[in-house]
Amino acid sequence: MKPIFRHILMSAALVGVGTGAIGEAHAAGSIHPSLTENKILNVSHRGASGYAPEHTIPAYKLGEEMKGDYIEVDLQMTKDGELIAMHDETLDRTTNGTGLVKDHTLAEIKQLDAGSWFNEKYPDYAKPEYEGLKVPTLEEVIKKFGKGSRYYIETKSPEVYPGMEEKLLEILEEYGLTGPNSPSSKVLIQSFSPESLKKVHALNPDLPLIQLLWYDKAATITDAELEAYKTYSIGLGMNFNMIDEAYVQKVREHDLLIHPYTVNEKEDMRQLLDWGVTGMFTNFPDRLQEVLQERKR
Repeated sequence: MKPIFRHILMSAALVGVGTGAIGEAHAAGSIHPSLTENKILNVSHRGASGYAPEHTIPAYKLGEEMKGDYIEVDLQMTKDGELIAMHDETLDRTTNGTGLVKDHTLAEIKQLDAGSWFNEKYPDYAKPEYEGLKVPTLEEVIKKFGKGSRYYIETKSPEVYPGMEEKLLEILEEYGLTGPNSPSSKVLIQSFSPESLKKVHALNPDLPLIQLLWYDKAATITDAELEAYKTYSIGLGMNFNMIDEAYVQKVREHDLLIHPYTVNEKEDMRQLLDWGVTGMFTNFPDRLQEVLQERKR
């Protein structure tokens, strides 16, 4: 068996630990194939953000066209309590606005240009239609792409935004992405905050969760840490440049998924696949798709 397919099949134990109805759904075979079969997840990081302004509708659309399995949506919350797709707590980097998201209403943020910065920074990928793009809300993203798409949603800086988790679950339920009649595993929730994930888990134990980690030096992880993560999450994500094969295999031995970020070069993608990762985040989902196709030949 090729390395790409090693240890990808999730056991019933993995899905059943602390996840309520997910365990039952797995037993019934209804969990989405991307979480149970020999499939590597190709996650479009902020959309196909190597080619279009991150967290805009065109970036998400490109990600799907390039065979990304999930649309990644980072969440911030406006002054008036609306969830928007944006990576930073501040407006400065990806719009022509300034200041904290939490200090601006949605109406104020909707006046901003969220695309021109990309044309200036990446002239090789610049397009006239990127000028004047608007910051989308989570609801707008879901309305645009619907139940036919899958969403990998991050609660960013949840300690800054009281009620973020409740608002997120309210929206997911409103649009039929959670609950008894929802499609299976259309949503993964990720966060660097264990508290945020545990709060989501308490509110809805059926949602699959991913614990994000960041390492400043070569990554190590203990059996006790991995078992603790398993009590509320089904996998981990971390900066890929600090892990090695032993780390990946240890995570997999504990029946946790592992989705490193942000992997943009084919050489790195191939190495991670050889080590046994179950997916990865990339700004260039077309590149990962090409690498995956290579492995099938």
